[in-house]
Amino acid sequence: MTFEEIQHHAMAEWEALHAGEIPCVRIGTATCGRAAGALSIAHIFATEIERRGIEAALLQVGCLGLCYAEPIVVISKPGMPLICYSNVTPEIALRLITDYLEDDDPCLDLAMGTLEGGGEELLYIPELTRFEYEQHFLLKRCGYIDPLNINHYIATGGYHCLNKMLQTPPHVIIDEIERSGLRGRGGAGFPTGLKWRLCHDAVNLLRYIVCNADEGDPGAFVDRVILESDPHAILEGLLIGAHAVGASRGYVYCRSEYPLALQCLHHAVTQMKDYGLLGNHILGSDFNFHLEIVEGAGAFVCGEETALLASIEGRRGMPRPRPPYPVESGLWNKPTLVNNVKTFACIPLILDYGADWFTSIGTERSKGTQVFALTGKVRHTGLAEVPMGTTLHQLIYDIGGGIQGDKTFKAVQIGGPSGGCLPAGLLHTPIDFDSLVNVGAMMGSGGIVAMDETSCMVDIARYLLDFIQKESCGKCSLCRLGTRQMLQILEDIVSGKGKEGDIELLTNLAEDIQVGSLCGLGKTAPNTVLTTLRYFREEYEAHIREKCCPALVCKDLIAYYILPERCSGACDHCVVTCSTKAISSNEVGVKVIDQSKCVKCGTCLEVCPLEYSAVIKVSPPDSIPEAGQR
Repeated sequence: MTFEEIQHHAMAEWEALHAGEIPCVRIGTATCGRAAGALSIAHIFATEIERRGIEAALLQVGCLGLCYAEPIVVISKPGMPLICYSNVTPEIALRLITDYLEDDDPCLDLAMGTLEGGGEELLYIPELTRFEYEQHFLLKRCGYIDPLNINHYIATGGYHCLNKMLQTPPHVIIDEIERSGLRGRGGAGFPTGLKWRLCHDAVNLLRYIVCNADEGDPGAFVDRVILESDPHAILEGLLIGAHAVGASRGYVYCRSEYPLALQCLHHAVTQMKDYGLLGNHILGSDFNFHLEIVEGAGAFVCGEETALLASIEGRRGMPRPRPPYPVESGLWNKPTLVNNVKTFACIPLILDYGADWFTSIGTERSKGTQVFALTGKVRHTGLAEVPMGTTLHQLIYDIGGGIQGDKTFKAVQIGGPSGGCLPAGLLHTPIDFDSLVNVGAMMGSGGIVAMDETSCMVDIARYLLDFIQKESCGKCSLCRLGTRQMLQILEDIVSGKGKEGDIELLTNLAEDIQVGSLCGLGKTAPNTVLTTLRYFREEYEAHIREKCCPALVCKDLIAYYILPERCSGACDHCVVTCSTKAISSNEVGVKVIDQSKCVKCGTCLEVCPLEYSAVIKVSPPDSIPEAGQR
């Protein structure tokens, strides 16, 4: 079957679906949607549409990026725009079916906004304003097509670029990628075109290509969402890369904790084989390529390319010295090209629209867009695709909606545990490879965790270093033992056992680990500690010198008290919810906390029904003495 025949078949299916004669209901059933109950919503729509004999198309699609609003349902009807409904419950689903699918009431009171303008003036609903700040290229199909239907991908332009590139000399493809200025989206930002050229020019004719989908940063889920929502975009870029560098076999390395992404990948590979997009003589050309999906066991260190390659070979995932680099000697000592999910997804876009288009987006040294995962204390968690050079302020406030509860922004952690924590004073820093490195952070996998005034930066550093220490492969003594020693110092500081000289010792250890570690994990392991020391040193000093946690987080440095002037003793909310029976009533009925039994869970503060809670949290623990039997 020629590509033109494949494309004609796909377009016929797509046009029948979007002829505008029947409603189309899209339900986001990526992992975020499923966690919020989207599958039950999809079941309700499917059951009711069939039971009532409604003529409508129902699609289970990927993630639109609005993870905070899941479950999401998007409905289009002839003459109406795409209307997005958020936080859909079974009751809302039934109302949409009755009032909108069966009748013509779009239930504007339930609408979150439109995705393509307001339609007729009488039915005007504002567009989702966050999309005004975004440019969706990598995410353009996410939440729009059925990721399990290859025809949807082909009908929206998919595999057209591959068909064209199979008739293009490899050196021409590599020239265009080099001219685009694309840098690797896995975090390090190495020039993609240069890496491709080095692999293409390697002496050995047997070459491999690998997609690194081992996204392991806490708070990062960009690669997972793209794999779940538009898997063929990555696979098309991978095939083009294989043709360009001369690879005949490839692998997608994805962690086993991503079951839905793996399901989508396996399904996509099966469909590609059915359409002649994998195997021998792809689309009638001389290009032969075979692909295998490899499941990783979830080791963070396997995000490092040499450790990843060792894992594919069946060995323990441990980095090795470089050079030689994988492009010279990788899988089974053969030249191997390793790129990230987002990097491969960029390839068809660049080759379709041209390098000049790509270079027109972003900054001088960081071209194109980047997709970020917004998490933490931000109001609107989810994905955002923005041009390189967009500031942290725009990302957190204009797109993310600002900090929850109108609390004060304190810091943003970017680049995962290997990245850094940046303060409010750096909110206007452009997000690009070089600007982030200059302030002590890095791009990483695109995870951004916003923190407010209730976050303790010392405890954040301890938490992330604990993750890094546990994920260290142990090969390098400085990484294995140095991170353990740093973690012990941080644990002492947050438990009130810190002492003078600890800050200096942390700094010296961090610098030694950076210099003496073999791989990127070890070299970047101290970044969070170094940036918190750089920007939040006063918090470390308060923990050490005053035995005080300014954010009231570290349990050994805080205490809960009940103020007698506020507590009337009229209720027993705190008493009945205290798991350790630390709260009782004194002789006049006022509640008191036995500090020897209190485990500082904070439940009493949460359940106190008073507008101004009678329970307060203080640091250091003895800053409010127990007067009498308070």
